[in-house]
Amino acid sequence: QVQLVESGGGLVQAGGSLRLSCVASRRTARNYGMGWFRQAPEKEREFVATITWNGGVTVYADSVKARFTISKDNAKNTVYLNMNSLKPEDTAVYYCATGRGGSTELGYDYWGQGTQVTVSS
Repeated sequence: QVQLVESGGGLVQAGGSLRLSCVASRRTARNYGMGWFRQAPEKEREFVATITWNGGVTVYADSVKARFTISKDNAKNTVYLNMNSLKPEDTAVYYCATGRGGSTELGYDYWGQGTQVTVSS
């Protein structure tokens, strides 16, 4: 079992920045990646970004490409999501997850409880 705890959410004005963190309770397997997903009110959860265990490969949803950056620090069992140029449509609960990876929920076995990001216009 792996517990994931997200932090860093909050309220920010459009155009602002936030940095989300997700700490894992233990080191994950080398074939495990980490990802970020988000769920806006009355919408399905959607993929945001993912990163491989060694950080060598990152993939982003088109909606956040060039604005968000995913990174990780294996020594701290932590994955980050730097979010710049935030838009009101980025408002959602953001979840981190770990598993074999990819851009669908099926690739992830463990999920955090989520952190709320609200972007005001």
